[in-house]
Amino acid sequence: MQKSNSLKEIRLIVSDIDGTLLNDNGELGIESKKLLKELMKEKVVVSLATGRLHSAVTEIANDISLNGYVISLDGAMIKNYVQDKILYQSFLRIGQVKKAIAISENLLINIALCHSSSIYYTEYNSVIPSLLSKYGAFYTQVDSYDNYLSGTLEMVCSSDMKDSIKQMEEKFNFPYSIGCNTSYFRSKKNENIYYLEIRKAGSSKGKALMRLLKHLSIKPSYAAVIGDWYNDITMFQTNAVKVAVANAIPELITTADYVTTKSNRDDGAAEFFEMVLKSKRDKNG
Repeated sequence: MQKSNSLKEIRLIVSDIDGTLLNDNGELGIESKKLLKELMKEKVVVSLATGRLHSAVTEIANDISLNGYVISLDGAMIKNYVQDKILYQSFLRIGQVKKAIAISENLLINIALCHSSSIYYTEYNSVIPSLLSKYGAFYTQVDSYDNYLSGTLEMVCSSDMKDSIKQMEEKFNFPYSIGCNTSYFRSKKNENIYYLEIRKAGSSKGKALMRLLKHLSIKPSYAAVIGDWYNDITMFQTNAVKVAVANAIPELITTADYVTTKSNRDDGAAEFFEMVLKSKRDKNG
């Protein structure tokens, strides 16, 4: 358990969005919004880390007057929100994209290409917008993927055939493929739908956090991360102060330094923000 007096040294807070900062209706808690703005006045850099596209985060970032960075697509891109400058982006190779499209067609799996501004899909994959849980994303139907192979940060595959998704995952793991990371999971909302996300190796929220810390010259122990889901685990494997909301998966709760008493439905994240703000004001007072 982290000592509470260490909270006054926090210089960076990186928060997950869906299931953590937002309630189940996609709404930001009033208290969290107020506290984050107060923390930014205390010179804390507030950043967001999400599986969403960057373009699907801007409304939230505007709402809290974000002063930091947006880590999108689970680490495939890091962008300074205020200056609109890219700190890091990780594109898949064109050959890897072509390979995924060919395999998905062979296995009758839906596939979409995620760029920073939109998710592209073809008529054959027209169920993609209804299946994917990329909240707030822009979807664009195209005649062919041929003109969208470059600039792909992530490929998302979905199917109700678990064995086919697992078979595709195998094709993008060593030794069949080098230079890719895969994430396999079942849908939160539709238990019979399975997903596979494919990104360039080295792209994760945890790696993005370390890149951001290096860029800002901040030690991991002076940062705090807050999350609820499997894609937050890599952030919890760093030396940052780790915070799990009450609705988080057991893997996060058991390794967290702090667990909020409330879930995302009741603005649980605000509990931690208030602790940090109080600690800083006690120090300054």
